[in-house]
Amino acid sequence: MKIRPYEDSDEQAIVQLWFDCGLVAPQNNPICDIQRKLKVNPEWFLVGLKEEEIVASCMVGYEGHRGWINYLAVKPCEQRKGYAKRIMEEAERLLREAGCPKINLQVRSTNLEVIKFYESIGFSDDSVTSLGKRLEADEPL
Repeated sequence: MKIRPYEDSDEQAIVQLWFDCGLVAPQNNPICDIQRKLKVNPEWFLVGLKEEEIVASCMVGYEGHRGWINYLAVKPCEQRKGYAKRIMEEAERLLREAGCPKINLQVRSTNLEVIKFYESIGFSDDSVTSLGKRLEADEPL
């Protein structure tokens, strides 16, 4: 799998990937999320390609205290081939180079397969409660 930064022409394929992977919740407009990411370290919006087809994505962030992973996705028919691990290795490389000491991420507690994946690559439950407050509402798709 080749990994490169997101390009504007990727939008439709990325949004479809996220829907196919069940990452889009009613309160999230993926197009708005893409536009927001493109304003902050757009080169850290990673896209995985297999023979020029988008098969993976990962949004990487760092605000100076913790790194964050969002929208890690692998096309369902391409899962369990090492693509998620590979794109996460690239995300970790970028964060290490930036001096990031720790990565945080959020997984819905019902998504047990994904939790197992993250545990297999060294993540553990921090036993914290994740709270959120929406500052602006996204327009529905």
